[in-house]
Amino acid sequence: MVRTALAVLVIDENRIRAAIIEAGLREAGHERVTVIHDVTGIARRIAEIEPDVIVIDLENPNRDMLENMFQLSRAVKRPIAMFVDRSDQASIEAAVDAGVSAYVVDGLRQERVKPILDMAVSRFNAFSRMARELEEVRGELESRKVIDRAKGILMKSRGLTEEAAYTLLRKTAMNQNRKISDIAQSLVTAAGLLGPAEDE
Repeated sequence: MVRTALAVLVIDENRIRAAIIEAGLREAGHERVTVIHDVTGIARRIAEIEPDVIVIDLENPNRDMLENMFQLSRAVKRPIAMFVDRSDQASIEAAVDAGVSAYVVDGLRQERVKPILDMAVSRFNAFSRMARELEEVRGELESRKVIDRAKGILMKSRGLTEEAAYTLLRKTAMNQNRKISDIAQSLVTAAGLLGPAEDE
């Protein structure tokens, strides 16, 4: 059985194929399934429904239809499983770039729906976690750069060693109950306002 009740949105213009997907989802224990057959205004419908996972089935997609679905997948920030009957390398690469979590070519069968949906959710969660970690690392790197600039300013203006400059920044941060990077940013900003003499 499903651990949490996921809201699943199925987008499929072909009612027979949509019924296969819906049957596979319900057999897997998914009760909150919404099926949409008309892709007109799909972004608005997704916003209204707020699904946890989206399953898109494109029987014989043309290039424009694929691109529209890829744009949609970039915008919705949710796990997306996409079924297509045929594809080429460019479409597969575009699907990956667009963040489609599972791109299945010629594989629409009822018994495959659940494992593919599970994989799409797992892959989406893994990519989201990696993106958050990357953002944290970027933030830490940016903080280090600002702290290094602030140390340079203190070393130049007060004749301090690097260690003494860092100690002063740390002590000021502790006294003001703020992060060292915030104090460093304030110092760099102030130095920029006071003139180019303090800039690197």
